Amino acid sequence: MNDFSASLSGKPKLQLLWPEHFNLPFLNTGPQRYRIGRARSKSRARAHGLEDITSLKTSFNAWDGVRDLQRHKYRTSDLQYVFLVLVALFSFWVSPPAPGLKTLALMGGVWFALMPATRQFFLPSLAIWVWLLYFFCSRFIPYEYRPHIWVRVLPALENVLYGANLSNILSAHKHYVLDILAWLPYGLAHFGAPAVVPLLMFIFAAPGSAPVFARTFGWMSILGVTIQLIFPCTPPWYENEHGLAPAAYGMPGSPAGLARIDEILGFDMYTTNFSTAPLPFGAFPSLHAANAVLEALFMSHCFPQFRTYFIIYAGWVCWATMYLSHHYAIDLVCGGLIATAFFYVVKSRWLPQRQEGKITRWEYDFVEYGNQSRITDEEYGEFLNLGILDRRRADSSDGWTVGSTSSCSSSSGTLSPTLSEETIPGMLVMGVGENGKIWDGSVPPRDVELSEVVVVRQ
Repeated sequence: MNDFSASLSGKPKLQLLWPEHFNLPFLNTGPQRYRIGRARSKSRARAHGLEDITSLKTSFNAWDGVRDLQRHKYRTSDLQYVFLVLVALFSFWVSPPAPGLKTLALMGGVWFALMPATRQFFLPSLAIWVWLLYFFCSRFIPYEYRPHIWVRVLPALENVLYGANLSNILSAHKHYVLDILAWLPYGLAHFGAPAVVPLLMFIFAAPGSAPVFARTFGWMSILGVTIQLIFPCTPPWYENEHGLAPAAYGMPGSPAGLARIDEILGFDMYTTNFSTAPLPFGAFPSLHAANAVLEALFMSHCFPQFRTYFIIYAGWVCWATMYLSHHYAIDLVCGGLIATAFFYVVKSRWLPQRQEGKITRWEYDFVEYGNQSRITDEEYGEFLNLGILDRRRADSSDGWTVGSTSSCSSSSGTLSPTLSEETIPGMLVMGVGENGKIWDGSVPPRDVELSEVVVVRQ
């Protein structure tokens, strides 16, 4: 024991007499900036009065929302709601006078935002609702304030970058089977996927994934519409119908290839809607491609076993947009790049990490957000995720199971084991204080850092 005490000079080091469940990933705690709060088990969370991460609000009392608003600590991220309110007010301002309808819409939005049961769904999707309002009211922006409509830019870029007009090549050979194959993703899946994707993520992905997708989808769409307003360009159908003649605001849109779908179905499903579209010259960037790429990236993150099918879906949508003469290839590329940029920015900071073996949201005890918990192993040159420490060996029977939610404390910045009521056979665990002295039991036990733990054999 004297030899051991002499070895405590300087920073205490963990002896080699580890329990069999210690491993290298656990010992690599990483720099302070990568450390995150640690998870508590459900039993510990409930004991301290913390809410389950999978629980949902059930109160429809607006006064509960008022009290939550009074207790809310405002952050910089709350400015997003200020911007969304400004976009909504701008949309109401440019639209025709309808004071009763506009007042009712504003009151309904405030009411949904106050009730806890609806707020948990309304606030994450607020950007989507504002985007829809912004898109449909953009038709009322006075023509004198709108920029010039570019007719030759996209065809010229198409020929410079690809050597040909890919949209015209793909739409040159028409067949009713190809029409139906293009209609399914462009005319149906495009409008249904934004509702189906977050529903699947809400049930089967990590808690918090669906709200992150909804916010990302809404903000990306708002940016796309803004670019289309600032840089209006004619789509391929305009070149096919009018050539390169100058375009003017007020000209009707066109269903292009979707008119053949109306003929197959026998009723007007797309002709009238596309002829009166709010942005007939909003070809660049393609929100059809951006939405498909964003949905494929999010679904691949949450369900990597189906990644191939999601990639095929995104490619299917891109082919359909060109076959139906609604977008040039350059529109698809730029839309896909915007979606990719949004996804990887969100993934690095806010998107919950998927955990192996978890099928539904109700199986999650804790959630790690972004990539802050991913650290580099200097010896192997690999990225280690602290989430893998949740794996428990089949023969594990003691309280030192590394990274299990029942043996980790969250009172400090790094993962550290806590002692169970049962001690490890044949081992003595002593804490070392900041003054370098061994804890003698005269003070109450506490959660300790890994660097403070010393294990010796009795």
